[in-house]
Amino acid sequence: MTPEKTRKTVPPSGSQDLVPAPDLPYRPQDPQSYHPGIGLIGCGGITKDHLTAYKAAGYRVVAFCDVNLENAERRRAEFYPDAAVFQNAADLLARDDVEVVDIATHPAVRPPLIEAALLAGKHVLSQKPFVLDLDVGERLVALSESCDRKLAVNQNGRWAPHFSYAREAVRRGLLGDVNGVHMSIEWDHRWTEGTPFAEIKHLILYDYAIHWFDMIHCLLRNQTPLRVFASTTRTKTQTMMPPLGAQVAFEFEHAQASLSFDAATIYGRQDRTYIAGDQGSVYSIGPNEKEQQLTLYTADGVSQPDLVGSWFPDGFHGSMGELLCAIEENRRPSHSAADNLFSLSLCFAAIHSTETHQTVVPGAIRRLPIDKK
Repeated sequence: MTPEKTRKTVPPSGSQDLVPAPDLPYRPQDPQSYHPGIGLIGCGGITKDHLTAYKAAGYRVVAFCDVNLENAERRRAEFYPDAAVFQNAADLLARDDVEVVDIATHPAVRPPLIEAALLAGKHVLSQKPFVLDLDVGERLVALSESCDRKLAVNQNGRWAPHFSYAREAVRRGLLGDVNGVHMSIEWDHRWTEGTPFAEIKHLILYDYAIHWFDMIHCLLRNQTPLRVFASTTRTKTQTMMPPLGAQVAFEFEHAQASLSFDAATIYGRQDRTYIAGDQGSVYSIGPNEKEQQLTLYTADGVSQPDLVGSWFPDGFHGSMGELLCAIEENRRPSHSAADNLFSLSLCFAAIHSTETHQTVVPGAIRRLPIDKK
């Protein structure tokens, strides 16, 4: 959302004055001198956003691969006409000019591709969800370490401008100790009816909410999650199979968190986030996840940063940029696969809770079968 489109609306805050917003590094970062060749495996619909971000950032995509060769050829023609195209991933991985691989296939076929890429000496950015089995994820993390390769997960929501700014505010201690995180999303997800997405039993909590589970983990990463309770509900008029209502409650050592999803909202759509700390709070609201007005409350006053950009495509820029920076600086990326396993443990626990109607300890549920029924 550009500054000129931003309407300043400050929720009730007592008598605090409006003050300049802290300058926080919420925008995607790029490496200083590392410009590797990137290979994309899996060229489905979402990769248009990947490539839009990569092209704008000046990243070099040198090869495309898809089992449906037409998909790879289409993406090449749209974005990088000089790139090579392949139908077999092994051919792409054999190229010396490919140093980093973006694996954007379906989850079930991703682990063998990640393993092959690591063994071929490539750094890997995996599309989310990283794995459907935490033990498999831990094995791939161990493999990446033994191969001395970076393995990151494309949790692109971390670089949505409003969430990235809030995350930086928490990381820098502007809110003090976070004791509450509450997010609610009201939108219409019925566009998925008649698509393969509608065959996923827990479409909302598994495919969509994976970003919000990751946000909860990011904001409360210094606290231990103790229990998760979740439930889903079908609206009275819905005709598609997956429940369109879902809610999750999290109990942490010294905090609480909640997620609420209403995916059959036609009018008055909203996306809201409230982060409460003992030294400050953040409130962000908008009609969707791409258009947000964020307000920061601290002892210094109330501030509303003019956030530049949008989740799509900036989130994809941020995710790949962080991996490239981590490679250049020889450090673990902030969205590493090892870190993402904690986010997945929250997701797995929530989905298991909806099935059993019981509270679940995160990490206790190791494998997530995604039923199609």
